[in-house]
Amino acid sequence: MRPRSLLLVIPALAVLLCGASGCGYNQIQALDEETNAAWSEVLNQYQRRADLIPNLVNVVKGYAAHERETLEAVTQARAQATSVKPSSDLLKNPEAFKQYQQAQGDLSSALSRLLVVVEKYPDLKANENFRDLQSQLEGTENRIAVARKRYIDKVAEYNKSVRFFPTSLTAKYILHLGVKPNFTVADEKAVSKPPEAKF
Repeated sequence: MRPRSLLLVIPALAVLLCGASGCGYNQIQALDEETNAAWSEVLNQYQRRADLIPNLVNVVKGYAAHERETLEAVTQARAQATSVKPSSDLLKNPEAFKQYQQAQGDLSSALSRLLVVVEKYPDLKANENFRDLQSQLEGTENRIAVARKRYIDKVAEYNKSVRFFPTSLTAKYILHLGVKPNFTVADEKAVSKPPEAKF
């Protein structure tokens, strides 16, 4: 190779390497994996809740047999929530993601009605098994909130990477990736109102 052509090749390689490092290929791949891992943790916490609910319902049944409607609503909501099969494919299908989120929201609502029923039964609240289950369920709800927050943060970071230039070109044309869905509030007006406590 001639010295002159070598002088042209070296700068061209340097420009190519600098351009490749700015394309974001590895960054997008890493963010995609982190987002998937955060989603897996959300699913893990939802599964933990689904596993605890039958035990909680059985303990409550023993004390509040005539509150069947509430207990059936919890059982039905759990069945509905577990019927939507969670997987990483939910992240690629916004409609399925929305259905899964709705099913989990219905389950949360049924659980809060169950806890209101519990207020009517002081003996049940004093029961050690119930207290343990309630504590685990409350802890699980907190874990779900934390896992969802981490997922929301990871999706925001990932979506910025996929949408910002020049990494958006890599995401679209090389990796064929788009933005991922995030959690939303079903009824923003209802959330903005403070809950009513009636005694």
